Amino acid sequence: MADEGAGSGATGASDAVLAEDRLKRETRRAARDGGALDLSLTYRLGVMMQAFWASKVRLKVLGLGSLLILIILATAYMTVILNEWNAPFFDAIQRRDLPEFFHQLEIFALIAGILLLLNVVQAWLNQMTALYMREGLTRDLVDQWLTRKRALRLSSRGLIGINPDQRLHEDARTLAESTTGLTLGLIQATILLVSFIGVLWDLSSGFVFHLSGHSFSIPGYMVWAAVLYAASASILSRIVGRKLVRINADRSSREAELRFSLMHASESMPAITVVGGEESERHRIGESITAVLQVMKRLALANTNLTWVSAGYGWAVVVVPIIVAAPAYFSGGLSFGQLMMSIGAFNQVNTALRWYVANFAAIAEWRATLMRVTDFRQTLTDMEEEFQPERAILYRQTEDTLTLDEVEIANAVDADPQLAGGFRFVETAVEIRPGERIMVNGDHHVNRKLLFQALAGLWPCGSGRIGLPRQDDMMFLPQTAYIPDGTLRDALAFPDPADSYAADDIAAVLDKAGLGHLVPKLDTRARWEKVLSAEEQKTIPIARLLLKRPRFAIFEEVFEGMEPDWKVKVTGLLTALPETAMIYIGRSDTYRKALSPRVLHLQALDPEGGPAGRDEAPPARPTTAFRIGAR
Repeated sequence: MADEGAGSGATGASDAVLAEDRLKRETRRAARDGGALDLSLTYRLGVMMQAFWASKVRLKVLGLGSLLILIILATAYMTVILNEWNAPFFDAIQRRDLPEFFHQLEIFALIAGILLLLNVVQAWLNQMTALYMREGLTRDLVDQWLTRKRALRLSSRGLIGINPDQRLHEDARTLAESTTGLTLGLIQATILLVSFIGVLWDLSSGFVFHLSGHSFSIPGYMVWAAVLYAASASILSRIVGRKLVRINADRSSREAELRFSLMHASESMPAITVVGGEESERHRIGESITAVLQVMKRLALANTNLTWVSAGYGWAVVVVPIIVAAPAYFSGGLSFGQLMMSIGAFNQVNTALRWYVANFAAIAEWRATLMRVTDFRQTLTDMEEEFQPERAILYRQTEDTLTLDEVEIANAVDADPQLAGGFRFVETAVEIRPGERIMVNGDHHVNRKLLFQALAGLWPCGSGRIGLPRQDDMMFLPQTAYIPDGTLRDALAFPDPADSYAADDIAAVLDKAGLGHLVPKLDTRARWEKVLSAEEQKTIPIARLLLKRPRFAIFEEVFEGMEPDWKVKVTGLLTALPETAMIYIGRSDTYRKALSPRVLHLQALDPEGGPAGRDEAPPARPTTAFRIGAR
């Protein structure tokens, strides 16, 4: 028995591992193909509940939710009182009792005033709950997205990585608002159902039907009539509107692609105009518009078909409660006032039971948005913190040196550089110390960008060993400078906080870099990538370098496309950092002439077996290994 228990436990663990592996494979497949993950609604809700429970707004949302439930309970109680008011009011009308009629109007004014106050408070609490729900969801998604290296990896995961802004902004807003609205609507419908089902049961109890000489009674028959009416509407809505979830998901995806196309065209308009590409761009955007319109037509047809059910049952409810209550009224079992009270109670029960029907389209859109958000979040959380391909460069932490030992870099994940294409350093063992000047160049068709990413720990595909100093001792300067939105002070300090450097130091650095005219604008908020010229944008990272003064600086062809006079100015700035090792990846005569660097060579690997012959060099000294993800 013990062996059987151990065996079943091992089997369960094995099944769990297999299920996790299947989920990860499904995540990668869906991310690549742009499809939805095959996850159950329960699993998706569990994912979002875990994220909510870990968020900082949890207590605020729970507090507001508790107040909302109290308000909804009070509203339901006052609605029952209002329904009971129907009996004396309509009885007074039937008796033509004018004093009682005005007295009942006074009572109505009091009840209506209280309900109005409750409705206003509930509306405010609804809005605040949705606001905090959106805050928690958006911050969680942004935190997951900007976890170290995830955003970059997501961009290579297929369609799911194309428009993350859509899921972070619009989908998060829609999901937060719809979740709040639908949840509170369901709670309110449930409370109304519990409140009025007893009223309707009492009004229809004890009534005896007479049919063909036979007498029988159906306890609470009005309740069963309301249940049957609402159930038939729900079943028909489910059948007719079953395609709405998928269509809404497709619409959100197509809308995001159109928005991205328009934004990309707007930001690239100078380049489009100079080559006369307006007509080509119009055709491309037109295809995106056509795709949106096609899915909107499908959505319109699905909603039209659903309207047959929702509107049909909506009109029928005008007369159905009267028909249901008519036998009791005409037999004398109900007064006119009680008839109107029965109709009101029937409508409340029917409305509560038909909540699903009335909100079917909204629920379908909510499920589609939930699917998009959870797919996005699942893809991010399933990305291993350690990106470790089968053939990987071994990274080591060194003390104030950067070492390269037998480094070969592959052009593809899990590929042998010598079989699938790649490149290597001709120099088999390299040691770079602070203050050295290095230039790395080689064959024109070598993808030097992969070397830049490999040194940053973002592309470990290949073989050999790379020793890197502490992260704080290095600074990477990519070819395309990133200038964040905000003040110029923020841009200069990025990624450090804006107050990391003294104002006098920033002003001195800007003046050295030829950007002294920007000193008065340090605290001006603007889209600086639009305000600054191309050369000024490329100089901003150099100014950061002068402020930070790291031990090692790695450049990725930053002089590419820069005017000659700016190249001379920038290389002059670099000479002011004698203690910083500078590794320039790319070709630049200006850098070579000004700094007289030691040149390292990259050589493309022949898929037939690689280049012959390698220079001998002393081995790099041993260092301590560390994990890529820890950097």
